Amino acid sequence: MDDSGDSGRPQPGAGGTDPDPGSAPDKGAPKRPAEPGGGILMGRPFGVPVYVAPSWFIVAALITWVFGGQLERVLPELGNTRYLVSLFFAIAFYASVLVHELAHTVAALRYKLPVRRIQLQFFGGVSEIEKESETPGREFVLAFVGPLLSLVLAGVFYAGMQFVDPPTVPGVLLAGLMISNLLVAAFNLLPGLPLDGGRMLRAVVWKITGKPMSGTIAAAWVGRGLAVAVLIGLPLLTHTGALGNATEEISGVETVTDALLAAILAGIIWTGAGNSLRMARLREHLPDLRARTLTRRAVPVESATPLSEALRRANEAGARALVVVDGQGNPKGVVREAAIVGVPEHRRPWVAVSGLAQDLTDGMRVPAELAGEALLDRLKATPATEYLVVEETGEIYGVLSTIDVERAFVAAMARPGA
Repeated sequence: MDDSGDSGRPQPGAGGTDPDPGSAPDKGAPKRPAEPGGGILMGRPFGVPVYVAPSWFIVAALITWVFGGQLERVLPELGNTRYLVSLFFAIAFYASVLVHELAHTVAALRYKLPVRRIQLQFFGGVSEIEKESETPGREFVLAFVGPLLSLVLAGVFYAGMQFVDPPTVPGVLLAGLMISNLLVAAFNLLPGLPLDGGRMLRAVVWKITGKPMSGTIAAAWVGRGLAVAVLIGLPLLTHTGALGNATEEISGVETVTDALLAAILAGIIWTGAGNSLRMARLREHLPDLRARTLTRRAVPVESATPLSEALRRANEAGARALVVVDGQGNPKGVVREAAIVGVPEHRRPWVAVSGLAQDLTDGMRVPAELAGEALLDRLKATPATEYLVVEETGEIYGVLSTIDVERAFVAAMARPGA
């Protein structure tokens, strides 16, 4: 199963509390945390990290066991060696899935859309593309190239079958890979989010209506319908022998296994459709996230100012933040709210604000007019707990806290229709 597309908005900044509020100030620029992997890093084709999730080993073992049972019927002379052949098939199958995902990645990079990572997991893979396509045509192409490459691979494996004998290990492997790639392509072409076919449907509706949100709503609800159909239909198809299996050979264990598989697949599709819908509706509210409206008023204080005095000035001015400045009034750091909270009142007259401030870097200076996705991208590029918001002239406007941005996210999600 493929679930390429937006991965959602990561939390901006690096929230949390300071472990030792009374300690010396941080020196230098804050270090950006390592990109979350979610598995074992296998490489970086086209500069995009590819991870294998722990769940892959579960499905690889399952494929090895199931395919090994089929090999026992087709090639009984293999004996226990069949499990080595089956393991090779599992790896080759996921290599095909990786090619499918790389097709999405190359197309995204061609359209200058950043790809965070590729992850191979329990039911296939996912290409985490961080931005939306700008046009429905690009959205359609971006979604279609994955299934197209799976169909091409199926054709390649079919051509290879013409040069080997069917009742041999190469013949069985090529046939299995051909069929599996056909199934991957067919499944992903189903017209419902989060599948590629759902993104293609979204692009078509977007083109017709001129509204990307209308396309997302249509494709998401079709995706939910597909989830219900998989939950009910897959066990019925296997139990009635509609997929070519003899009904007398279907055991109770197989019936339970089919029902469990259907439930897992349906759950993944339903959840993916819902997440796509929620993220699209959240994007509608992104323009409302403006640095100027979320910024806290701040007062400038020199580095040697006692914390108690700085807080007194802030209270008099009705401000909620402190900016450390030099003798000429140039901002040098932002006092961390978490650090202030951690200093007991009786110590505040003896603690200078410089010991609670984070030195400013260029990335921590945010223009007051930034809004929406541009604002989030700016915060994500330089994670911090507070940012200095400045006017075009360089004048201090105030301090932006990631806590306030996160609250704005929650408020946007709670709005009607979100």
